[in-house]
Amino acid sequence: MSEHTVGGPALPQERRLVTSIPGPKSQALQLRKSAAVAAGVGTTLPVYTVAAGGGVIVDVDGNSLIDFGSGIAVTTVGNSAPRVAAAVAEQVQAFTHTCFMITPYDAYVRVAEALNRLTPGTHDKRTVLFNSGAEAVENAVKIARVHTQRQAVVVFDHAYHGRTNLTMAMTAKNMPYKSGFGPFASEVYRAPLSYPYRDAGVDGPAAARRAIDTIEKQVGAGNLAAVVIEPIQGEGGFIVPADGFLPTLVEWCRANGVVFVADEVQTGFARTGEMFACDHEGVVPDLIVTAKGIAGGLPLSAVTGRAEIMDAPHVGGLGGTYGGNPIACAAALAVIETIEEDGLVDRARSIGKTMVERLESFGDPRLGDVRGRGAMVAVELVKAGTTEPDAELTKAVAAAAHQQGLVVLTCGTYGNVLRFLPPLSMPDHLLAEGLDVLEQIFKDL
Repeated sequence: MSEHTVGGPALPQERRLVTSIPGPKSQALQLRKSAAVAAGVGTTLPVYTVAAGGGVIVDVDGNSLIDFGSGIAVTTVGNSAPRVAAAVAEQVQAFTHTCFMITPYDAYVRVAEALNRLTPGTHDKRTVLFNSGAEAVENAVKIARVHTQRQAVVVFDHAYHGRTNLTMAMTAKNMPYKSGFGPFASEVYRAPLSYPYRDAGVDGPAAARRAIDTIEKQVGAGNLAAVVIEPIQGEGGFIVPADGFLPTLVEWCRANGVVFVADEVQTGFARTGEMFACDHEGVVPDLIVTAKGIAGGLPLSAVTGRAEIMDAPHVGGLGGTYGGNPIACAAALAVIETIEEDGLVDRARSIGKTMVERLESFGDPRLGDVRGRGAMVAVELVKAGTTEPDAELTKAVAAAAHQQGLVVLTCGTYGNVLRFLPPLSMPDHLLAEGLDVLEQIFKDL
């Protein structure tokens, strides 16, 4: 890709360190943050941003960092992408809010039409818009419960679905998401996931049968409203289930009248080298939840699904003051146009191929597993010669990357996964430089 890409303002696409990380101005702002912001709000890398675009983040001290995080898979089309910035500016001038439930507007309808077209399956669909991924997940559960007249919900080991009361119950990892915040919502049950790196000899269909056996014994199909799953787990460690796992689950759900919900909050909108991660195996969910990359950084989320399921709640049963805000809708339409017009699904595949090949070439025995799809790639770090998770090494690699101007994120139930989510607007030379930085860090540690 060119020096100045589809991703935003014409910032120099370079890694540039003019101070230590964080620099003095960021450190001063961090002190103000500590005095003004609740302590429970953490920061992975306390550099304070003044500009971002293409593949870089520029901080108040003038440092330019390579961005392998995309704000946790949000700025997929790049930060301040031109079409998004222009659409938002135009909408702000027209109006910022009326509440779609009071006096509606066409941008909401256009986003719903686009999602009905783009999401897996050719069946008749409906869409409802919300603000956050957790809010959309919670509403998907509400819709499934009304449709089935059942209450139970099944989620999976290592899952992450959000921070509301219901979605905390659905999330697997205790710290930092759940500890001390209970009691949680009831009628949420957990089944084993397909985890190929740690499931020696268990293929996808066999792993699905194992999960189904747990569901049938501990919940009962007749009590189950929905199975909710991330097609590729996000916070849980970028776990890609073995081929056949998801299709086998879908088949069982269909046979038992259970709503199959795909949580594509992190995997949606070209991130995995398909428009949605379900597309890799031709999986057609009953309901699909989207957020993060949907609107280029503005708060928007959606539930899209089969018309007969989506239309089950009574009029007035779904909604919210800001759901489908007109500015966010304008951004979403521009994001979709950017993905389609600029070939970003193919770009995600290209980025993923480069990243996986380079990471595997490191030849470091502590890289236990390199995995992912498209521009959603991770390495699981272990103690050499074993599969024992090495969370300390993961922290050390991330800290060293941050010091050298490379934004990387960690995840995983065991805290031992480095995850990479570069914006699809990142030029090739920055991607290569970021991987060079990582390779040198592994040699040094």
